[in-house]
Amino acid sequence: MSFDVLELHPSLHKAIAQSGYTTPTPIQAEAIPAILTGQDLIASAQTGTGKTAAFMLPALQRFTAPATGNRRLPRVLVLTPTRELANQIIEAARKYGKFLRFNAASFLGGMPYRQQLRQLSGPLDLVVATPGRLLDHLDRGRIDLSGIELLVLDEADRMLDMGFIDDVEKIARTTPTSRQTLLFTATLNSSLIQLSKRLLKEPQRIEIANTPVHQPHIEQRLHVADDLAHKNRLLQHLASDVSVTKAIIFSATKRDADDLAQSLRARGHDAAALHGDMNQMARNRTLAHLRGGKLRLLVATDVAARGIDVTGISHVINYDMPKFPEDYVHRIGRTGRAGASGIAVSLALPQDARHLERIERYTGQAVPVHEIPGLEPTRELRRGAPRKASPRRPGSAPARGGYRDSKSQGFAQHRTIDDTGGRRHDFHAPNSRTQRPRPQRHG
Repeated sequence: MSFDVLELHPSLHKAIAQSGYTTPTPIQAEAIPAILTGQDLIASAQTGTGKTAAFMLPALQRFTAPATGNRRLPRVLVLTPTRELANQIIEAARKYGKFLRFNAASFLGGMPYRQQLRQLSGPLDLVVATPGRLLDHLDRGRIDLSGIELLVLDEADRMLDMGFIDDVEKIARTTPTSRQTLLFTATLNSSLIQLSKRLLKEPQRIEIANTPVHQPHIEQRLHVADDLAHKNRLLQHLASDVSVTKAIIFSATKRDADDLAQSLRARGHDAAALHGDMNQMARNRTLAHLRGGKLRLLVATDVAARGIDVTGISHVINYDMPKFPEDYVHRIGRTGRAGASGIAVSLALPQDARHLERIERYTGQAVPVHEIPGLEPTRELRRGAPRKASPRRPGSAPARGGYRDSKSQGFAQHRTIDDTGGRRHDFHAPNSRTQRPRPQRHG
């Protein structure tokens, strides 16, 4: 299928063509025509499948016709869990809507109120917001959502995990009941089904079956650590490797991110932390330093890193293994972007074996074990053999785990609009050798 067969406005087709895209991804091919009919929709698909464009293109289509009500009130509202995702959705709207006339604004926690108040004083067509800050403006009477025609819940599963659903429902109650509502998610569970019953009207359901996740531009490596002290020595070795030109190190908690960044700085590395307790100005400054080369090592939590789109990341290091496989895919997708290559290194303790098994089942491939002379483990990480990923039955609860969205509108085969990108830097660590995976056992 070509984008040309989708009933989008010529100005949108022009922007798509200028971006170099020709073929919609499966979620786009199914969701865009359904949304254009005006029907409510539940769409679930793996991260990296192009969900942002799937809802943003038909949302922008609304701006090709004049508003029927108050022209100063917003017509489209997109709720998303993190500030970084909100920023990238706004960027996508400007990219695909570059030949349209509309006013867009984002209302995000951690950002100064002055700029947001200035945006609220003028006409708005598109609002992208995190739930907490938007609810703050609503409670203070600063924004009127009575003109909303389309409500999009992006990353609904993540908003549920982060405890935003009550805020989402409060916001939804301030919008017209006649609105069209779209729920996009990477995973669909019983809680989201119940939410959809409360907010959506006879929705069409689109579920793109999960398939094994292959990222050929990213070399994956596993280093087994005996204990925390051993894992810290492995991290210090990797941090000192000159081939690690720019890296993101993932930690499980905000406190660990701060501690790791401080430890790395104490050893002479240009390192900083990125997590949810930082205000947006500090986060923007840290990311600017990473993009500009002033920062070599970024220690981040999953929530803070979601939506980060920085080119030239040579390595991703999983200091803490993620609990959910989708988070693993999202993490390693920060490297290997825009046609380059990258390396993803995971540091696993013995108790991480079950997380590794879930990751390998989800991706359909084993992560090769590597050892560094002098830092070899004395204990073997026992894991089961990876099984081929299989599609879930429609309506079934997903297995715990999974996240893949990066919202970067990268390129896939046939120039589709996807959410991952693909790029890789080869990692040839001095004194590092590759081992064939040891015999795998269940344990």
